[in-house]
Amino acid sequence: MNNTIDLSTRLGPLILKNPVLTASGTFGYGIEFDSLVDLSRLGGIIVKGLSLQPSYGNPPPRIVETPCGMLNAIGLENIGIEAFITEKLPFLEKYQTPVIANIYGKRIEDYAALAARLDPVPGVAGVEVNISCPNVRAGGIAFGIDPKSAAKVTRAVKDQTSKLVIVKLSPNVSSISEIAASVEAAGADAVSLINTITGMAIDIKTRKPVLGNIIGGLSGPAIRPVALRMVWEASRAVDIPVIGIGGIVSYEDAIAFMIAGASAVEIGTANYMNPGISMDIIDGIEGFCRREGIMSMSELIGSLDLS
Repeated sequence: MNNTIDLSTRLGPLILKNPVLTASGTFGYGIEFDSLVDLSRLGGIIVKGLSLQPSYGNPPPRIVETPCGMLNAIGLENIGIEAFITEKLPFLEKYQTPVIANIYGKRIEDYAALAARLDPVPGVAGVEVNISCPNVRAGGIAFGIDPKSAAKVTRAVKDQTSKLVIVKLSPNVSSISEIAASVEAAGADAVSLINTITGMAIDIKTRKPVLGNIIGGLSGPAIRPVALRMVWEASRAVDIPVIGIGGIVSYEDAIAFMIAGASAVEIGTANYMNPGISMDIIDGIEGFCRREGIMSMSELIGSLDLS
């Protein structure tokens, strides 16, 4: 009798060995976790957001703890696309784990240029497109808030690459389903959600914002119910795979996202609490499936019982 559980899952043209990925911005460039995590066991590594040129991010303070979560205003600090390709990627290529580059820009042309630069790079399996960034040509309104802008960015990226294209959606919208459907129509292979929720913290003694940038992105378990609801809504609105993100700190959380419709999950803020959490979640998913007699991820994905 074959008791092997198939943990693999598909994202467009890419088949992952298991559904657990690392969330951009919480796992560095992967190298930082090499002594803490078996990188070869991960379903995929999504590196921190990359821009055309190096970015120094926002002024400190840039992180503050909140009840059941944290606020961050790092400002997408990174070494730039060229330094990533020459200095970081060679280390990751020795692992049999897909590397997905998260990309961002201030103009649609920035996204297109990043996708074009990464397309011929063999060590990159795909791109995750951060559309929560401000569009400088639209007065600073985030690309991901408007369905038409989100679709334009998606199309620009798809036109420049044959690799997997994931579009990372902002939760700061009135209809996540509408945004998801718009990027699917523009050619996205998958969507990931949610990005952080906009928030702030105030020091009541100084009466000043705690963060140097005044506002930041809220992440962690506090946002999990919102993320779970949005993943369920998005999965009902599109036919492409959905990747769940938001406050996942245990295998139970990951499985809940898959039942809601996610084909894979990204582990974010939990990496700060326990750098080895992704390994625990992979083991936990396999153990749960064994106990429940589940032989493949397809039996979990979208299995929410609404009767």
